[in-house]
Amino acid sequence: MNEHNIHRLHVHVEGMVQGVGFRYFVLRSAQKLGLTGWVRNRYDGRVEVMAEGTLTSLNRLLQELRRGPQSSEVWNVDYQFEDARGDFERFSVLSTG
Repeated sequence: MNEHNIHRLHVHVEGMVQGVGFRYFVLRSAQKLGLTGWVRNRYDGRVEVMAEGTLTSLNRLLQELRRGPQSSEVWNVDYQFEDARGDFERFSVLSTG
């Protein structure tokens, strides 16, 4: 795989990740890395992230997700890489789903 190809990362983050600014932490991190996609809270207490960009940027986002903002506690980061579809123009915060 060529590093400059665009890939998709789908992530579920478990822990104390809602009500602590986690989504906006992800938003800022993704924007700094030049990624497109979205982040949202899940009804089951997890945070879900869908991001597209280079493998390097997506792996950096994974590092950030494992760390989380100072007020959070991340217990598990479940992720998979997928083929990018180019569905997103920017990175945004979605409603709970």
